[in-house]
Amino acid sequence: MNRSRLVKKDLKTVWHPCTQMKDHEKIPMIPIKSGKGVWLYDYDDNKYLDAISSWWVNIFGHSNTYINNSIKKQLSKLEHVLLAGFTHEPAINLAEGLISITPKKITKCFFTDNGSSSIDAAMKMSYHYWQNKGKKSKKGFIALSNSYHGETLGSLSVSNIDLYKKTYESILKDTIIVDSPDSYRKKENVSEEEHAEQMFNKMYKALKDNHRNVCAVIVEPLIQCAGYMRMYHHKYLELLREACTKFNVHLIADEIAVGFGRTGTMFGFEQAKITPDIICLSKGITGGYMTLSTILTTDDIYDAFYDEYEKLNAFLHSHSYTANPIACSAANATLNLFKKKKVVENNKKLSLHMKKCFESLNDHPHVSDVRQKGMVLAIELVKNKKKKTSYDWKERRGIKAYLHGLKNNVLMRPLGNVLYFMPPYVITKKEISFVSEIMKEGVDEATKKSS
Repeated sequence: MNRSRLVKKDLKTVWHPCTQMKDHEKIPMIPIKSGKGVWLYDYDDNKYLDAISSWWVNIFGHSNTYINNSIKKQLSKLEHVLLAGFTHEPAINLAEGLISITPKKITKCFFTDNGSSSIDAAMKMSYHYWQNKGKKSKKGFIALSNSYHGETLGSLSVSNIDLYKKTYESILKDTIIVDSPDSYRKKENVSEEEHAEQMFNKMYKALKDNHRNVCAVIVEPLIQCAGYMRMYHHKYLELLREACTKFNVHLIADEIAVGFGRTGTMFGFEQAKITPDIICLSKGITGGYMTLSTILTTDDIYDAFYDEYEKLNAFLHSHSYTANPIACSAANATLNLFKKKKVVENNKKLSLHMKKCFESLNDHPHVSDVRQKGMVLAIELVKNKKKKTSYDWKERRGIKAYLHGLKNNVLMRPLGNVLYFMPPYVITKKEISFVSEIMKEGVDEATKKSS
């Protein structure tokens, strides 16, 4: 089937996510035929380097032979079985594997369906824990400004980006929002660590004033990804852990986007040397192959639900495809690749090359910031560099860079006026250099004066 026919059929029947469909009257829809490594191929034999890991999920490249073989092997045995009253080897192996790479206090793995549903389940788990403990007033949550935790009603309630949330506010749960510690607008004479400490004062006050009515604080460790890739110092997490313990409030780490090696360590919270009470994982967990998510937690939380049936204290959250064996097999292969390939160590070399390739943009008159943590790099486009005055969002500068990328074999998907680079870990230094050149051209294209 040719490209034009596929596009016509698609636009007639498919409603795409996070998309104003009318845009496709001007912006091309691109059907992808195949993928290999960091490359995607369309029906006209054009190729695109997947610079955003297909929404941050694909960490070992498309059509990865090792993950493919793991899935094929599982397909010949078992496609699915319910996880209530039954179990299977891929789920057990994955739970053991995840627990083995997290802190000592993390002992239990609860399977969920996708990133947003893991946040909803974590919120329910924390709330239900306190109910089981007799702390009936604990019903609320604290989150950071500019945060994003998903788009189901629970996860959207603890998010704070108007673009996704404002329309639905009247049907969402109220959440206490505390100013984000991100370093973007810190004073020049203040270090990132000092800024994080200063910003934490607001969180401390919120906990002190509200802890009797709060179940948990939920944060994205180190990077607010959908929040325009804003980044902050790990000192904030260290202080947050101390305060949550002091005020008897759970700490939920949303590692959905930043987990599995993105920030330079396996998990973002590791850089603060802390243990969250609940860890939410998804996206890269299956190497980008299948939807799957997990909640990792402690014996303390697990034990609060362990009781006689008649007490009705059990955690009854469930999904039909909980711990799907095929998805778990993909995830087990993904974890094995981390061990076999020394991925985190190799990523440190790649991230240094990324930094070097993009350094020149620090001097660009319309780039206020080139920020990076591990394998995530972001470029903020501004109208006025000195004042960090943003372009009007209606000008859609990022789309101009996106279209330039497509014409030059690079898939980018900017977040407003922020371009970012978040590639699969199998990318080479040569490919990183190639992407950097196209993105630099994209910056020039996006910041041209409007005609």
